[in-house]
Amino acid sequence: MGGPARGAATAAPDHLVRLEGSDGVAVLTLDRAERLNAIGTETIAALRAAVREIAADPAVRSVVVTGEGRVFCAGADIAEFSSFTEAREFEAFITDMAGAFSALSALPKPSVAAVNGHALGGGLELALACDLRVASAGALLGVPEVKLGLLPGATGTARLTRMLAPGVAKQLLMTGEPVTADEALRLGLVNQVAEDGPAAVALALDLARRLAALPTGALAAAKRLVDDGAELSLDDAIALERDSVSQLFATPDREEGVAAFLGKRPPRFDRAST
Repeated sequence: MGGPARGAATAAPDHLVRLEGSDGVAVLTLDRAERLNAIGTETIAALRAAVREIAADPAVRSVVVTGEGRVFCAGADIAEFSSFTEAREFEAFITDMAGAFSALSALPKPSVAAVNGHALGGGLELALACDLRVASAGALLGVPEVKLGLLPGATGTARLTRMLAPGVAKQLLMTGEPVTADEALRLGLVNQVAEDGPAAVALALDLARRLAALPTGALAAAKRLVDDGAELSLDDAIALERDSVSQLFATPDREEGVAAFLGKRPPRFDRAST
């Protein structure tokens, strides 16, 4: 995806997802504002295609995910899945959605969700698949599926359980009531809160650009150590840390970082790959 690194845009299937960017930052925008960016089967396919494009482009060093209009994402397209007559149809739907979110989460490149409005149900699950989250002050974040007789099925219960205290995760899942951006910040669901309007996207872009200037190998290792290390015993997590940091020591980025520090100049990481 050479386009996003140079400022051009590409269109995903049916223009449901817009992909553009510059300065090493890809911006992935849900582009279904008339339906509050609800995620249906075609949007899932478009998300998968966009993530594949991002993964294949070495010029992309970080990612911002956001939604067009006044809502980040209202969740799964209820109008679509309400037409399903069998549980296996719904299972296939949420399996595809979970796969798209997991592909985003598995990118070795850091991702920032710019939650520029409400993120509900599948919308919050999409935001949780990103490494970091910036929310606008007026945003609400929650998983209201219980009010439909359902629960989040696209990685939401798993990610909330790993991110929050058990009682807090249960409260969100069992009441279906959303939290404000400020409360989400207190709980650790989001990293920063911005003013309403375009400020959340601007703040996320600034954060993504700063990440894009850092060494990609170290950032990928940081993601791996946090995500994989949480599932390991303490001894195994420490061993993984030791192995990962030792491998980083042998990289040109480590040489550049140390040389820049000793030379009292800004480092320039990975520029040969861009």
